[in-house]
Amino acid sequence: MRPPSVPRIGPVRHAGLLRAALALALIVQLCGLVAATPREPPTPTVPVAAALPSAPEPAGRFRWPVDGPPRPVRRFDPPPRPWLPGHRGVDLAAPAGTVIRSAGPGTVLFAGLVAGRPVITVGHSDGLRTTHEPVRPAVRPGQQVTAGTPLGELLPGHPGCPAAACLHWGLRRGTDYLDPLALLGLGPVRLLPVNGAGPPLPVHGAARKVSAGRAAPAVARPAARTRRRCCRPDR
Repeated sequence: MRPPSVPRIGPVRHAGLLRAALALALIVQLCGLVAATPREPPTPTVPVAAALPSAPEPAGRFRWPVDGPPRPVRRFDPPPRPWLPGHRGVDLAAPAGTVIRSAGPGTVLFAGLVAGRPVITVGHSDGLRTTHEPVRPAVRPGQQVTAGTPLGELLPGHPGCPAAACLHWGLRRGTDYLDPLALLGLGPVRLLPVNGAGPPLPVHGAARKVSAGRAAPAVARPAARTRRRCCRPDR
């Protein structure tokens, strides 16, 4: 009895099986390499916070109340005693009709007549108040202003002004009269000639702008004292 014959595999089928076996071995090898390769740790994700609104810029930047080069013609000259006469501000010469601007951010506290003169008062931080006269108001009390906001137009006829028109610019904290130039970080100024001829004279001091907190009361001058002479009787 003859044993059963084993079917022979044709050359074409044998080549196909060989290619399949090689492909399978290659796949297994690649999978092993991938499994053996160390994986990099995942990049941690950081939650991004929403953009917060920027904080408001600190108030305290002051400027001249008139445009262009300042023309000071009368300086701050406080009296030695509150009840005595003096000059409680700075006079700036300017043409009538000049736009007067707020020196810094604040609130209009008053806009009207004081002793027949039109006055505008602006309240600032640290209890400071700037006054402007004689100015025809273009603002109303309670109005918020910034540095450079138009307050009104300059009128002629300020008493004691050597020019045709002057802005009397004052500064107060409570009942204390201060030098408004302290808002600008300026020291003593050179005054213009009475006739206003020639360009504005240079202003002493650094032209930097400072916080309102830098304004300080002017030092009151001591009152003049007189000494009584001692008279000896004639011998």
